[in-house]
Amino acid sequence: MPEPSSQKIPVTVLTGYLGAGKTTLLNRILSENHGKKYAVIVNEFGEIGIDNDLIIGADEEVFEMNNGCICCTVRGDLVRIMDGLMKRKGKFDAIIVETTGLADPAPVAQTFFVDEDVQKNARLDAVVTVADAKWLSDRLKDAPEAKNQIAFADVIVLNKTDLVSKPELAEVEARIRGINPYAKLHRTERCKVELADVLERGAFDLDRILDIEPDFLEADDHDHDHHHHGHDHHHHHDHGHGMKHYHDEEMQSLSLRTDKALDPTKFMPWLQNLVATEGQKILRSKGILAFAGDDDRYVFQGVHMMLEGDHQRKWKEDEPRESRLVFIGRELPEQAIRDGFERCIVS
Repeated sequence: MPEPSSQKIPVTVLTGYLGAGKTTLLNRILSENHGKKYAVIVNEFGEIGIDNDLIIGADEEVFEMNNGCICCTVRGDLVRIMDGLMKRKGKFDAIIVETTGLADPAPVAQTFFVDEDVQKNARLDAVVTVADAKWLSDRLKDAPEAKNQIAFADVIVLNKTDLVSKPELAEVEARIRGINPYAKLHRTERCKVELADVLERGAFDLDRILDIEPDFLEADDHDHDHHHHGHDHHHHHDHGHGMKHYHDEEMQSLSLRTDKALDPTKFMPWLQNLVATEGQKILRSKGILAFAGDDDRYVFQGVHMMLEGDHQRKWKEDEPRESRLVFIGRELPEQAIRDGFERCIVS
């Protein structure tokens, strides 16, 4: 029996272009007095520029920090490092895996679906992308990885917002939303974001992300500036099954919802077949599902062809039993996805 997902250590994959501010965020995790025990896996220890005064003692690959966190370098195989961490005394509150600035986060995220030992002990909690408000628009034009990093994200930390004007910020956010309307977006200066907003997202509990009406360019509730950029224009409302889709040149996203029950004997084979045949085009997929005759919510998330899913908790009395799915990718066969989904609904 696999561990129930609550017992697994949450893993955050941290990605972002060079210079966007990942190092600042990692240094905070490794030095702040947050009372948690985090393990941080970095690609190149040298790049991070960790202050040596914070390091207590180290065997060759693992450095312990004086706030109780540890830091290690991936030289080669992530799975091997993960296995080593799992054997260390005292389990961690969470593990953070940093990807190099040029990398596509997919292979790193896939590790948490593929390797059985890793999957027994750890679960992908969220992909967090740090983006530079000033340079992101240029990067999106010239670097396909930058677009992948945005499309992949569950949480986007839009950093260096103090270096751009309000119109520039609105424009860069509109670009982000064209690629990924569903990620939680935090605007920051010097990566000042609550660690809980990036580290323990329970991204798997999609309610947080998939309140599928993303209010475009809305100020966060606790933001000091409550100017609403007339977001009604961006809403694309479509009653019926309330399906929306957004496009950014080649990146697109599609959401599906229904308040009728789904037939698990049809839905699961359909979803598995869809990712098996179209997985290269689907970067991320996620959903909360209400199956006929099942009192539990079923949640799943996927990276390309790989899926993981689990019964999560009972539907609450007062919440609508509604199934919601999201696909983000390139050249998605939208009509085929919609038609396939419709056939899984119990009539």
